[in-house]
Amino acid sequence: MRTNLSVEDDSLVLRLLKASRFACAVVALVIACVPTSSAFDHNLNRLSSGESSVSGFDDTAELPRVYIQSALVNTPANGQIWKVSDSNGLMAALKASVCGDVIQLQAGATFPGWFSFPPKNCDDQHWIIVRTSAPDSSLPPEGSRISPCYAGVSSLPGRPALNCKSTQNVMAKLVMINNLNSGPIRFMAGANHYRFIGLEITRTAPRLFISDLVYPDRSGTADHLIFDRVWMHGTAQDDTARGISLAGLSYLAVVDSYLNDFHCEQRYASCSDSQALGGGTGNTHDGPYKIVNNFLESAAEGILFGGGAATTTPADIEVRHNHFFKPLTWMPGYPGHVGGNHGNPFVVKNHFELKNAQRVLFEGNLTENTWGGFSQAGFSLLLTPRNQDTTHGSVCPLCQVTDITVRFSKFSHMGSGFQLANPITGIGGKPLDGERYSIHDVILEDIDDVKYMGQGQVAQISSATGGPLVNNLHISHVTAFPSHTLFDVGNVSAQKMSNFLFQNSIVTTGSYPVWSTGGITNCAIRDVPVTTMQSCFSAWTFNSNALVAVPANFPPPTWPSSNVFLPNVSAVGFVNFNNGNGGDYRLQPNSPLKNRGSDGKDLGADVNAVNAATAGAY
Repeated sequence: MRTNLSVEDDSLVLRLLKASRFACAVVALVIACVPTSSAFDHNLNRLSSGESSVSGFDDTAELPRVYIQSALVNTPANGQIWKVSDSNGLMAALKASVCGDVIQLQAGATFPGWFSFPPKNCDDQHWIIVRTSAPDSSLPPEGSRISPCYAGVSSLPGRPALNCKSTQNVMAKLVMINNLNSGPIRFMAGANHYRFIGLEITRTAPRLFISDLVYPDRSGTADHLIFDRVWMHGTAQDDTARGISLAGLSYLAVVDSYLNDFHCEQRYASCSDSQALGGGTGNTHDGPYKIVNNFLESAAEGILFGGGAATTTPADIEVRHNHFFKPLTWMPGYPGHVGGNHGNPFVVKNHFELKNAQRVLFEGNLTENTWGGFSQAGFSLLLTPRNQDTTHGSVCPLCQVTDITVRFSKFSHMGSGFQLANPITGIGGKPLDGERYSIHDVILEDIDDVKYMGQGQVAQISSATGGPLVNNLHISHVTAFPSHTLFDVGNVSAQKMSNFLFQNSIVTTGSYPVWSTGGITNCAIRDVPVTTMQSCFSAWTFNSNALVAVPANFPPPTWPSSNVFLPNVSAVGFVNFNNGNGGDYRLQPNSPLKNRGSDGKDLGADVNAVNAATAGAY
């Protein structure tokens, strides 16, 4: 009997949360009840791969209600062991194995082909594990990230050093060798309870397009799937659009893995968007998802939810302790530039983008390197619900991005910071909703509009005429150094965006601090900080911030009151500013910003907490 537990009535859950002093997190295998509070201890969320997380609220945003339990102890398989040495043997084992069996693939062997994983009607006490035959002692311990070192690869050009202790190939390789569009792994309708350990999943088929390395059968769904310590990758110049297509998959975890080389070549028709992991499209109730402690590399987005037709919204998504990365060698003009097979650069966009998702926790992540020059302006993180426009019109009126928590993370080397916008697509294609965002204790460094071809701002905040407003946006305890602008603001609606908070942060303001996104009817047209707050927002709070190096034409009287104005970064008292790039942004004991927050804490991000949450994520 399966133990898939869920709560379908959102309003009922909210009433229970408000009425009770306990919030119950419905979890695969476990129901965990924890005290709730609007100011709960964020440090409780320092989790191992097998622990339950904290449910409830982070300020204005509801946290995920469901957290996947992905530890080996939660996925027992005590049945027969199938020893497999070639592709025919693997196909036979997939057909003959039963719930609880282990399929061992010969370590160091290559398994070319296209492998369909069938439904077995397994349950939480009887999984099927597909793994390398190498012993556990040959792999990183559970909870530690694998790298290409374990497939005999000592380095990847342009990527962070792998620091291999050994380069013995202990993985088994599943490889797509022909042009079947997607593969080598397909989940048949109803497939469930599969765990993958110590595998390399890739493609060859030179100069051919591969859409998804892992995907569900288009006619059905699959659930309870765990990718644990796998290396999943495309090739250096071929178009590989996606590592895992998440649409149609639920109760899926990707942990301790390394995903790289997903990209689409500019001006080449096979694909235009690429992701390491992508979902949020289709008609199935997808989620929960657990994406924890991975290296995620893709030209367009490391993770994207949305961007196509959908009638449901994936929910309860945990994204923690990942390293989002793009090699600078993909940037046109960079020494040693690498592009596609036709000589064009890859289409580069963002690190993390939500167009259709609900109840998402983004915590303890590192992002590095993104730039503009294509259809984007080098934003690292986007919360932009989108009713996607196609030749058939707008195809996702129910798309929404709501209840998003972004905390204890670091964003580096980008053209722009965050885009928090509710756009209209086509002619009147408005999304359902986009609001309730809690962003705090984050560091944004090396935001450079020239170097990375962007807009050089911390955040764009905008709503479109006739669409939902970006309401209930709270940003606090941020440390950021934009080259150009603090906020770009836009709204031409007669209705103001409500419940905006910016508080307890340390920011350089740039030359044009609070600027308009454009248009003579825009509420931000005057480009004066206090006027923009009054004109664009209702019930807003903008205080207890350290505003550094405000330009002469925007002196303190043009800003909301109760902020601290410092002439330069030297006056802040950072341990080591380092020109806002790789510095130590803790405050020295004699800093004037110590304990100056409205909550009695230091202004800016809690750097110690950020460092603890991201430790080892590189």
